[in-house]
Amino acid sequence: MNTEDINFAYRVRHALNEKLDDLPASTTDRLAAARQAAMARKKADAPASVRVTQTAPAIAGGGFFANPFAWFNRASVALPLLLAMGGLVGVYQYEQQQSIVELAEMDAAVLSDELPLSAYLDQGFGAYLETREQ
Repeated sequence: MNTEDINFAYRVRHALNEKLDDLPASTTDRLAAARQAAMARKKADAPASVRVTQTAPAIAGGGFFANPFAWFNRASVALPLLLAMGGLVGVYQYEQQQSIVELAEMDAAVLSDELPLSAYLDQGFGAYLETREQ
């Protein structure tokens, strides 16, 4: 329950207690029976389970050298991530280099041909170059 719910419950209880003396006896008996039934159905408060890990102070346990393979646990997570990132960068660089080589080959082929400038403005020239590459 949050604080608003608790404050509301206190206000309701106070308002009911103010008019308690004016209620007939049969009503107070029914309210007492209902309260008893509600208390019987109420869940018992479960103890909170707390997980405690014991850590040794650096002075008592030898500090960094207490567990010589502790760095291995950290590296076993970081190393695959670094390798994956390096692999992705390598693939990206390779694809960029291939794209540059293809464009350079096309430029060299276009510049080495003896075509008039009007041929480059033709709509079908782009289609011709694409079919020639394949």
